[in-house]
Amino acid sequence: MTVVVVTGMSGAGITTALHALEDAGFFAVDNLPPALWASLAATVASSGGERLAIAVDVRSRAFLHEAPAALEALRTSGSTPRVVYLDARDETLVRRFSFTRRTHPIGRGSLSEDLDDERSALEPLRSRADVVVDTTRLAAKELQTRMQRLVGGDAFRLRLSSFGYKRGVPTDVDAVLDVRGMRNPYYDPELRSRPGTDPEVQAYVFSEGGVDAYARLRDMIRELADAARDSGRGGYAVAIGCTGGQHRSVSVVERLAHDLADVGTVLPDHRDLDEALVEHAAPRADEGSA
Repeated sequence: MTVVVVTGMSGAGITTALHALEDAGFFAVDNLPPALWASLAATVASSGGERLAIAVDVRSRAFLHEAPAALEALRTSGSTPRVVYLDARDETLVRRFSFTRRTHPIGRGSLSEDLDDERSALEPLRSRADVVVDTTRLAAKELQTRMQRLVGGDAFRLRLSSFGYKRGVPTDVDAVLDVRGMRNPYYDPELRSRPGTDPEVQAYVFSEGGVDAYARLRDMIRELADAARDSGRGGYAVAIGCTGGQHRSVSVVERLAHDLADVGTVLPDHRDLDEALVEHAAPRADEGSA
């Protein structure tokens, strides 16, 4: 199991970093005392988990002296712990506290004195950090990207789903696009029972102006996905619809999965294809029975 311990100064972005790891597939826990780290890792591993992120800061100062032993316990149990320490210049931390109107967790003296005390309390973790990230000049989105790159979880996911309008419009996507204006193989008796994954069906769909229509749709999806990634999102979902979800939408999603592979990890699926194939495999009422 990979265990990432996120720690550092209050106001340096620990919460943002933890959320970024959670988005990258980590089981994330905030401010767990070090003595419990190994037990939690074992529990997560027993349920099939492979990635654990733990945030710890000066709020747990009464337990921070346990951190070195806790890291060793993780290694002994077979986990691979990695400590990421977030820091920033004192003037930046003071400005962030002033902006949010938060009280420092120590809160015993002036903010500058509290920051000095915090640095001393966190030294057992700072001295064992595998990575130190200075967030002085990092925006939240930049920190999210930095964290996901540190753990190899920065792959953007583009989900492409075909569907049939007559079976209902998906509600769990970011955009719904209609390709019912493209040429329909349903009206060709030779192609009616075949899926949009069939090369001949695809050739039919993209004939007679279909290529130009597809190119405009492809470029629009690329722009939408790029905008989502630039805003800090980890993925974007697009549903492509035709009447039944068998021919046109499937053909378009198959080609998009190939042409947009450079956007990130592309995840194509065909929601209604199996149901549509069963429907069109049955004899039509006006054709009689075999």
